[in-house]
Amino acid sequence: MTTFRIFAAILLGTSLGTLSGCATTTTSGAVGADRSQLMLVSSEQLEEMAAQGYAKLKSDAAGQGALNGDPAMLQRVRAVASRIEPQTAVFRRDAPGWKWEVNVLTSNELNAFCMPGGKIMFYSGLINQLRLTDDEIAIVMGHEIAHALREHSREHLSQAIAAQTAIGVGAALLGLGEGSAGLANAGYEALIATRFSRSDESEADRIGLELAARAGYNPRAGVTLWQKMIAANKGGQPPLFLSSHPADATRVQEIESLLPTVMPLYQAANRPR
Repeated sequence: MTTFRIFAAILLGTSLGTLSGCATTTTSGAVGADRSQLMLVSSEQLEEMAAQGYAKLKSDAAGQGALNGDPAMLQRVRAVASRIEPQTAVFRRDAPGWKWEVNVLTSNELNAFCMPGGKIMFYSGLINQLRLTDDEIAIVMGHEIAHALREHSREHLSQAIAAQTAIGVGAALLGLGEGSAGLANAGYEALIATRFSRSDESEADRIGLELAARAGYNPRAGVTLWQKMIAANKGGQPPLFLSSHPADATRVQEIESLLPTVMPLYQAANRPR
């Protein structure tokens, strides 16, 4: 059973009274990405789970001496985030008011993610091994933030809950605890291990490029970033990031097709005031 289904079972055992229904996530950016989504869990619930999981990840990393060990790298990543975060208002008015947090984990893994509510973690391996420029860091960050803006994890979890309900499996049958520690563990695993659909990835690419462009980062870096990802994928076992964010030539072509739309936003952001 997948971690998402286990997490869904926990929520079924604790939150049946608070399930919601379908919702349409509306965006008002230049790239567009409106569609109906199944939402059986509230944003507040998921953000609480994400905060618990993120706190656990930080605590574990700090205990191993792996949290924010490179001040210069941390400064780079937080500087990029500080420019992107205000741009999220274009897609969601409430997003700039999220309790944003940005940290760097010392690890050879090529990974990064943004949990619901704006909890961002970059792995040093992604920056060091791919020699990311600030523009490329912005593309990764914009992409990950886009997943949170579009609430893809909430949608996937809702689908898992619907599947659990359909087969009549509850948390009690699985023998799962319902305490905060259990939720933090399951929430962390579920929220950073999501294998997003191709549709999710396309949405995140589109919105992420626009976020980076509006923040003054060159969206052409989206092409060089994914070219680096493709090259990393040929080196043997795929990096962790690519297990949930597959990279191929088609993806690069789709990003290239968006450049005429987002380049004017980048140019406007860098125009002298």
